[in-house]
Amino acid sequence: MQDEQRRKWPMYIWCEATPTPEATPNAPPPNFAETLPTEMSVRIFSELDAGSLCSASETCRLWRDIIEESDHLWRGACLQVRAVCRREVDRDRRDGLSWKVGPPVEQVTLARNYTRSRLKWDWLRGGFSHVRSPDELRGRTMVPLDADTWGEILQAELDR
Repeated sequence: MQDEQRRKWPMYIWCEATPTPEATPNAPPPNFAETLPTEMSVRIFSELDAGSLCSASETCRLWRDIIEESDHLWRGACLQVRAVCRREVDRDRRDGLSWKVGPPVEQVTLARNYTRSRLKWDWLRGGFSHVRSPDELRGRTMVPLDADTWGEILQAELDR
């Protein structure tokens, strides 16, 4: 009976109104990373691929700090690269290279292997199977690949 009486009374919640962008046209839009807990911002950033994550880290100081300090984000990005370049990533980690983005870039596993993994994946899926001349490769980023990688690519071509 008491529950029924409670349900009949309207409930009001007092909250402070947030100005909308229309109300303050010169104000910059709110930055989600300033309003959300850091864990939520990390969750949002975890949806980005490695290249987008690097770009996002250059957006503002707050985003850079959140992204660079999150081991979870970089580990996930590095594992995506490792799926294609397992041998290269494992070798870099054994050699003691960091897997986060940061100076010096040549000592960072992700930075060293991201472009390599993209190129290797293109080769393995047949993206270069019908190239007839070097002119067809203009505008493409090429990186050195080791002999074992070329062996994998050759085998993939023979299997096609």
